[in-house]
Order: sequence, then C-alpha cells, then structure tokens
Amino acid sequence: MISEYPTLDFDQVDYITSDTHFSHARISELAARPFGSVTEMDAELIRRWNQVVAPADVVLHLGDVALGPIADSLPLTAQLNGRKFLVPGNHDRVSPATQSRRAIERFTPLYEEAGWIILPEVIEGTRRGTRILASHYPYSGDTQDADRHTSHRPVDRGIPLLHGHTHDRECGPVGHQFHVGVDAFGYAPIPFWLIDAWLDDLRREEEEIAAIVRERSAMGESTPLSELADRIGVEIPALNGAEDSDDRDLEV
Repeated sequence: MISEYPTLDFDQVDYITSDTHFSHARISELAARPFGSVTEMDAELIRRWNQVVAPADVVLHLGDVALGPIADSLPLTAQLNGRKFLVPGNHDRVSPATQSRRAIERFTPLYEEAGWIILPEVIEGTRRGTRILASHYPYSGDTQDADRHTSHRPVDRGIPLLHGHTHDRECGPVGHQFHVGVDAFGYAPIPFWLIDAWLDDLRREEEEIAAIVRERSAMGESTPLSELADRIGVEIPALNGAEDSDDRDLEV
C-alpha cells in the first residue's frame, strides 16, 4: 500500500488529544469551559493530563497546544507527562496553514524545548492493521460557518480520521471521523483503546455489509433498504419525504 501522507506508527500511541489552548485568555468564553481564570485552566489541564498519562506513555496531540505569549505558555507544557507528538493546528506557531516558513523556523526550538516532537499536518498509518489518518482538521466542519484551511485538510477517501479543531462537546465519532478534543473528554487526553473500539465497530460494519452484498449477489436478488439498515443496526430517515421509503429496493 502506497502512503498518501507521512506515516506514524499508531501502534505505539497510548493517548490522544487536541485543542488544549494553554493560556488562551478567551477560550473558556468561546468554548464554554468551566474555569474562572486562565491560571485555573492551565493548572487543571496539567493536573488532569498527568493524572492519566504516565512519564513513559506516548501522547499524540492534534494541534492548538498553547496560545497567548508563546514564550510563557509553551514552557507550561513541559510539565506534561509522556513522550509528546504534535500535529500542528492553525493556532500553533509551527502551523504551515497560518505561519510563514521563517516563523516556523523561529518557533520550532521553543516547542522542542518544551518536549514536543513536531509532525506534519496530516499523518497516516495503521492501528492493529487498520489504516487511519490524523489531522488537526476534520474532513469537514469548523467553529465558523465556512470550513477554513481547506487546502491543509486531508482528502476524504473514506479512511477513518482522528481530528480536533471543532471544539465540539459531543464525544467521539461521527461516521468515519472521530473528534478527540479536550472539550469533549473532560479536558484530558483519552486512551487509545477508545479509538480501538471505534475502529472495531467500523470493521464489523464493513464486514456485515460485505457479507450481505455477497449473499444477495449470489442469489441474484435485490435487498430492500430497510432490511439492509436493520441488519447493520442503523436508522434511515424517509427518503425524499416518502412514507413508503421502506419499500424502495437497493440493488446489490
């Protein structure tokens, strides 16, 4: 298999997170975080991180680590446990989406001094044999009305994607995207076994669909859409508002 993006061994990753926004003065207001001050937020983010991550653990951070005066905010992250990998987000000073090459060269040492290993904007690899991507950005979705930085997002080819950026408070997966940001997970990194469980579900669904297709194709029959939905455990709304949508056939 030819890789479309730079690769990472996802089997080594123990935890994943995104969008900590250390020292961001307005993030509690913008993302409805329950902190009374930036100082309180920074201290709690560090406490919750170190409560779950051990010094020897590997953590993948999908961008927007720290804002504010970067010479002050980045050193705070040196207190975080683990071997820390960073996929840059649009607010990071090493982001090709928002920073010049000269700025990236200037700020890279600050990140490295705080213990960050900087990765490309989009990475791919396998986790227990399943191909996945990781990026700060989802395939689609933003905190604003229109998607920003579209040229820096991965191309949606149906591959499971781990992402941040949206600050959604809803936990986890939507289709073949999984939001890992701290706003959805108690302001702490999440263990990668949650991702494993999601990938297992995706694999089972694909296997069930493939089995149904093989079975019906062998018999030369078509499968009602409602039957296919029932067998893979999903709900399908009325198609085009028609009340008889369950009678429509899906050719397989």
